[in-house]
Amino acid sequence: MKGLGRKSLDSLRVGVVVLDAEDHPVLVNPAARAMGLLRSGGAPGTIAAHPILRTLAGQVRRTGVRREVELDLPRGRAGAAHAPLGLHLRAVALNQTHVAVEAADVTESHRLARVRRDFVANVSHELKTPIGALQLLAEALLDATELPAAEPTDEPNEDLLAARRFAERIHHESARMGRLVNELLELTRLQGAEPLPTPEPVSVDWVIAEVIDRTRTTSSAKSIEVVYNGPKGSTVYGSDSQVATAVTNLVENAIAYSGEDTKVELTLRQDDDWVEIDVADQGIGIAPHDVDRIFERFYRADQARSRSTGGTGLGLAIVKHIATNHGGRVDVTSTLGDGSTFTLRLPARPPEAPLPLPTAIEIESGASGH
Repeated sequence: MKGLGRKSLDSLRVGVVVLDAEDHPVLVNPAARAMGLLRSGGAPGTIAAHPILRTLAGQVRRTGVRREVELDLPRGRAGAAHAPLGLHLRAVALNQTHVAVEAADVTESHRLARVRRDFVANVSHELKTPIGALQLLAEALLDATELPAAEPTDEPNEDLLAARRFAERIHHESARMGRLVNELLELTRLQGAEPLPTPEPVSVDWVIAEVIDRTRTTSSAKSIEVVYNGPKGSTVYGSDSQVATAVTNLVENAIAYSGEDTKVELTLRQDDDWVEIDVADQGIGIAPHDVDRIFERFYRADQARSRSTGGTGLGLAIVKHIATNHGGRVDVTSTLGDGSTFTLRLPARPPEAPLPLPTAIEIESGASGH
């Protein structure tokens, strides 16, 4: 049976490496060797696990929690033109000392994702110029069709009124298209086209003040009160601009789907590890069959109502990616016709033992020969 188990392990297409308490590889299958997850050891004729594997194993031993990470690693000699190796790594504890790391090759899916991101980014950049021109032309039309002061006996100029209505509509739709392009570019950055900034302490007090300021115009237009209930002096770790964007998107979403003269309430809870920010509204709520899909790009539970709010369909997708990139998450509870509560969960302390940056690591093309 032992020999059969070894043959089964060797036949797997996923790489498997088992590390002991000193992070020495005690079991390696051929797929792991082919992926270059082994390196030359300190002594001649010895092998060592890749630094990424050792880092994951150390985190699993300290926390007792399974770790999963997906990343691109450079491979080949410095300066050589090799496509990066996409890996999905999963590390689990076998006992108190030994950790097994499973590696799946996801290079092709990562390549396709990069192609999609690059396409969206390039098209969005190209669209910014004509959209900007449309907005300027619409503003010029609005100035040209400004109605003169009318005398009581004057007949309304129907042609001028119609031209002004068309100009207002062009201006409104071009502004909406501009927001869509900007949010597509933001989503592209969040999905990995640009590296994430180093996590830094972010004052939640500043975030709340910034959010209330950003949403003041839209909330006032509907006589909606945005209030905050919670302690002062809380801190999360990440990017201040991204955290503010995430909370702003949640509040703007709440305002868009709430009636006039209602309230949007922000509440904060925290413990040693996490800060949770609730955004609760008194709006139309979300049907149970839509709850699992509202964080998808462009998904709209109510197509007609969503268009009337002027939204882009990307706000909640951006929130989800910001939360995920910060090591947190976003959840929602809702009752149809009785409002919704979105909860953004973010780390309350700096990440422990972060993974080495993939761009600083090179997988040796000859590692599979050890």
